[in-house]
Amino acid sequence: MAKNLSNNQILLKEIAHQEFSENDLYESEDSFFEFFAASQVLKNYALSDDEVAGGILGGGNDGGCDGMYIFLNNELITSDQVSSISAPKGSMLNLTIIQAKNTTGFGENAIMAWKTVSTNLLDMNNDVESFADRYSVEVRDAFVMFRDCITKMIRMQVKIQIQYYYVTLATEVHPNTQSQADELQTLVKALYPSAMVSVEFVDANKLMELYNSDTETNENLVFSEPPISRGKNTEYISLVNLGVYYKFITDENGKLHNGFFEANVRDYQGKNSVNSSIAETLANKTSEDFWWLNNGITILADAITPITSKELTIKNPAIVNGLQTSTEIFNYFSDNKEAAETEQRNVLVRVVVPADETSRDTIIFATNNQTNIPKASLRVTDAVHLQIELYFKSRGLYYDRRKNYYKNQKKKTADIVGVSFLAQCLITLFLQKPDFARARPSTLLNDEETYKKLYLENVDLEVFYRTALLGKRVMINLAKTANLTSVERNDILYYLLYASVARTLNKKEISFIDVKNMDMNSVSEELINSLKSTIYDAYIKAGGNSRVAKNPDFIKTVNTVIGL
Repeated sequence: MAKNLSNNQILLKEIAHQEFSENDLYESEDSFFEFFAASQVLKNYALSDDEVAGGILGGGNDGGCDGMYIFLNNELITSDQVSSISAPKGSMLNLTIIQAKNTTGFGENAIMAWKTVSTNLLDMNNDVESFADRYSVEVRDAFVMFRDCITKMIRMQVKIQIQYYYVTLATEVHPNTQSQADELQTLVKALYPSAMVSVEFVDANKLMELYNSDTETNENLVFSEPPISRGKNTEYISLVNLGVYYKFITDENGKLHNGFFEANVRDYQGKNSVNSSIAETLANKTSEDFWWLNNGITILADAITPITSKELTIKNPAIVNGLQTSTEIFNYFSDNKEAAETEQRNVLVRVVVPADETSRDTIIFATNNQTNIPKASLRVTDAVHLQIELYFKSRGLYYDRRKNYYKNQKKKTADIVGVSFLAQCLITLFLQKPDFARARPSTLLNDEETYKKLYLENVDLEVFYRTALLGKRVMINLAKTANLTSVERNDILYYLLYASVARTLNKKEISFIDVKNMDMNSVSEELINSLKSTIYDAYIKAGGNSRVAKNPDFIKTVNTVIGL
């Protein structure tokens, strides 16, 4: 007799079904469940849907690794960042591995697969390529990336955390399965004795708890003195006790509240002279208050509600200036938790509700442009990106200039255009570099000349809109192709986009005017389907993996097979 489902199991099945029905980017509920599960497990990292999807590796020869993600100090690391990766001493390097099954039980086989893949690919004595017959290129590359990160930062004494998440709609874990998990922990600890290793079973109850956790944040901040206010609940400034501020920027797991810093375009710079000075000031108390020696913190908010004369509720706080100071405060009190209770010093904090997006961008740019930082980090504050966002919105697309802004408003994933995705589509069409788009999602716009050519020389917003629309059209087509894995879809996406437009125009060199004037209906489902088969066959013949897609020579093959 079949066991009755619990309420949470029934509700989660309905949630997954409804969200799948509204999502055009997955061809089955089982494949969507992998994305859904990863989104919930990784919620505290405030990843975009594109970032979550980018880590999904499910398919043949995945060794039980449906998803793999690497974080450095809570920031997602992609393959194009590894060559130049660096971190301050004592940073946290995290490897997260997810197995997600749309079933109502936990099985031993999943844990046994993890034991095998971990033994084979986490052991630095082993040549990863010797397991080419057992594991896909994508899985092997992910483990190599993790090992490379450790090697490159070995002198920085990084802390290592390896987390395994097994997600199903189960309600209990069999003792035998738990024993397998314990053995997995012991095995990995033997390879990395100083690492923090955990295996977590995310059952229906935990998954529902994660799903119901707020994406909108309301945090209370208590000031040391009544804050000065000039506007009607739109701007406040005063001092905040350092210990109180530490608790404000720390989540329930004792980690830095990652989402608070999304709008701060400047990464933590490590133990440079400025940050070392901040750390020294925190550690060595003097007669001077901390705020006398520091420029303070700027927080942007969607709304501010006074609770008492000294306490505010801040809706969706975004720390746009003060990342270095905040991180050093976090580091100091993380190592001295008892000091937070007796701390007497203060930091200056400004809380502002911008009048509009232009005002928001002006504040972000001004507060982050006072020190020498890469121009690429400030791209989304350029006026053109706000113009793109407004133009897209009037036509049913949502440009995710403020990361996860539209996701949190429950807009359909298929209608949200990420900053990186638009850049990848632009580079594909107008620079004929789908390989670059596939290989460098995080560093696409670092080059000044590339940025100028794609965004500043093209002043026609219709071109941006059409490019995004074509990219989404191809992406949705691939998502509905049942015989392709998620990795294969990502590998041929930009080649198929390029081929569809190039074949329509019958030319390799595509210009802004070409896209502006082309008949969008000519890039039909029939055309995409015919080119998809041709490009996929060429991709498989060339090796059928991400290394093929990232090879600059593959575009020549594509041009040949489509007759250009």
